[in-house]
Amino acid sequence: MIDRSHSLPVTRQARELGISRGSVYYLPCPASDADLAIMRRLDELHMDFPFAGSRMLRDLLAADGVNVGRLHVSTLMKKRAVEAIYRRPNTSKSAPGHKIHPYLLRKLAVTKPNQVWATDITYVPMARGLVYLIAIVDWFSRRVLSWRLSITLETDFCIEALEEALARFGAHDIFNTDQGSQFTSMAFTSALHRERITISMDGRGAWRDNVFVERLWRSIKYGEVYLRAYGSVSEARASICHYLTFYNASRPHSSLDRKTPDHVYFNQPLLAAA
Repeated sequence: MIDRSHSLPVTRQARELGISRGSVYYLPCPASDADLAIMRRLDELHMDFPFAGSRMLRDLLAADGVNVGRLHVSTLMKKRAVEAIYRRPNTSKSAPGHKIHPYLLRKLAVTKPNQVWATDITYVPMARGLVYLIAIVDWFSRRVLSWRLSITLETDFCIEALEEALARFGAHDIFNTDQGSQFTSMAFTSALHRERITISMDGRGAWRDNVFVERLWRSIKYGEVYLRAYGSVSEARASICHYLTFYNASRPHSSLDRKTPDHVYFNQPLLAAA
């Protein structure tokens, strides 16, 4: 919006646009190597101790020999959307104009593929910086139906993943998400309404409402992400693709009677007859 080659001074352009002049000159600083290492460790600790807040995480880091103040831990937690999970009043607030749908999966018997799909977003640390990962999962079979990586949290990559899953596997009964603005946006919910899919949304901070996607994140991070130091987004995409192919086709699940997600998803009589 600011044209530095224009005859109108930058100060005047900023005033006309209603933005701070200081913001025009501000250059964002990349996170330091030390902070990136701490954030990666915070992500690992959050996977193991989702109930841990900034004080406990500070102490857990200290036990690893990383001495950092609680306020800095809290700052890094906010940067990576790491939040302690505990019982709290319902203080969730939707983005302006975004509708929050009720959670529909409690006590629901999920008995077949394509009855319930679920999604979530997590971040993936790289050697420098990070990317965001979305996956769409079939609840019954645990199969990853589609996924995308993005360098931002814009809604576009979420819609791309949804449209790919719908194009490849057709419509389903219920789609469950959290209350993130990407999933409550009109662009995302409109795609579900178009296919006459019922929308379900987790309670605020209730990770157990989407437990199968949380388990997928744990598998990906411990089986793939934490073992790597991706040097580029393309490297991260290729390596995660390789892992998810293994996850769907070759990795047996104890909850699936030692079968793979592919086997369970593609070998149900009702699915075959559809």
